[in-house]
Amino acid sequence: MKGLIQRVTQAKVYANDEMQGEIGNGLVLLLGVERKDTVAEADRLLDKVLRYRIFEGAGGRMNLSLLDVEGGLAIVSQFTLVADTEKGLRPGFSRAAEPDTGKHLYHHLVDRARKQIPATVTGIFGADMVVELSNRGPATFMLSV
Repeated sequence: MKGLIQRVTQAKVYANDEMQGEIGNGLVLLLGVERKDTVAEADRLLDKVLRYRIFEGAGGRMNLSLLDVEGGLAIVSQFTLVADTEKGLRPGFSRAAEPDTGKHLYHHLVDRARKQIPATVTGIFGADMVVELSNRGPATFMLSV
């Protein structure tokens, strides 16, 4: 399971030409689910996302987590994160989870996130989406478990 997180000052998620949600200060998590992933990986990745210290604390250092700053969280499914790009000029998607498995793990992670971060918004799994964001820093990190 891979998660690309971006520290943002604001973000909006659109699907089917409608805004699904927006956050202010916080993180955008682009989530890629692989065939081998389980609920345990989803739990570990979410814990890492929520506790990853990338917000500025004392002295301007990255010492604070999303939980510390009580920020918002936007979670967007993105199977292209797990694409095989090692050969050729076209990505392969054989590493991506089957849609039913990916959807189940995505919703598990979202449900668990909402219990810890009330300001959690999402897109629609598998939909064509538009994500607008203002990346602060910029600060972008690829996390995997």
